[in-house]
Amino acid sequence: MMTAFDGSSIDGSAYLDVVGAARQAPGWLDETVSLWSAYGLVAFVVLAAVGWWFARRSAGTAAVAALAVPVVVVLAYGVNAVLKLLVREDRPCQSLHVRTLEACPAPGDWSFPSNHAAIAAAAAVALFFVSRRLGAVAAAAAVAMAASRVWVGAHYPHDVLAGALVGGLVALLASTALSRWSRSVGRWIGSSRLRPLVAAP
Repeated sequence: MMTAFDGSSIDGSAYLDVVGAARQAPGWLDETVSLWSAYGLVAFVVLAAVGWWFARRSAGTAAVAALAVPVVVVLAYGVNAVLKLLVREDRPCQSLHVRTLEACPAPGDWSFPSNHAAIAAAAAVALFFVSRRLGAVAAAAAVAMAASRVWVGAHYPHDVLAGALVGGLVALLASTALSRWSRSVGRWIGSSRLRPLVAAP
């Protein structure tokens, strides 16, 4: 049997405070947070699509940056997933045996770092390279996503903080590196049949 790390000693008390507050909160609030926690990542897909749609209408490299958003997010997710396998931290609901809004995942579904937080942070950072306004909206949504994962009981606070750090850092490095090639990539795409991807008809 694989040994797993127990993260409750780091901020287990803070986690219990949040989960306790969730149990005492109004039902409508818990339902709203639970829905966001489960399906909120779709909002980042929408923001990326909006960013791409408007970036095609402007000159420059924004359209290439918009096309790179999903690539950057997948890369950040991959790095985060590897860290999960290396650390192997049990979910807090398993270590602390507490009732949570979200059903407790099975053993082996590791908690650290949070995939949701990593994906949301990566999308937010990548979108800053497309549009500062969209990046700011995505950043606010990423904070809400990270907080929701603790509220529903899926993660410790340090899980979501680490996930956001991993996702944000990977996205920053990847987007910065890609920006160096964006002009040449944009010219190449613009001169091919894929031109509609970087320029509005």
